[in-house]
Amino acid sequence: MFSFDFPYRIRYADTDMMGYLYYGNYAKLYEIGRVEAIRYLGLDYRKMEEEDGIMLPVVALEARYGQPARYDELLTIQTVLHEIPGKMIVFENRIANEEGICIHTAVVKLFFVDKHSGMRVSCPQILLEKLKPYFHVENKP
Repeated sequence: MFSFDFPYRIRYADTDMMGYLYYGNYAKLYEIGRVEAIRYLGLDYRKMEEEDGIMLPVVALEARYGQPARYDELLTIQTVLHEIPGKMIVFENRIANEEGICIHTAVVKLFFVDKHSGMRVSCPQILLEKLKPYFHVENKP
């Protein structure tokens, strides 16, 4: 299992009239978590898109809202992979408030797509290599 935590402070621009994190902005937090998790692994999302020609469109998102997040709160965005990706990568997100209470969960599914053909492809080898140590997957001869 791979897990990565990233801090995010709610800005005024993120909130609605009540001072709560606007519900539509949670997807932005999942993206922040994904991009920073990939960066933590030593990869670059932009490089995968521009140089490697791999796009990652979101195909499904399931979210559960527990408690509201409020303006100026420091949240922790936890991004988890429970399995090695194939043609799809499934991120589980958990957002906790400053007290460590889980206030929101989501599952985001993305496909790997060749930028030029638009066809689904398997997970890039470079990403698999970076994830293998977290899943105790050995290289095959």
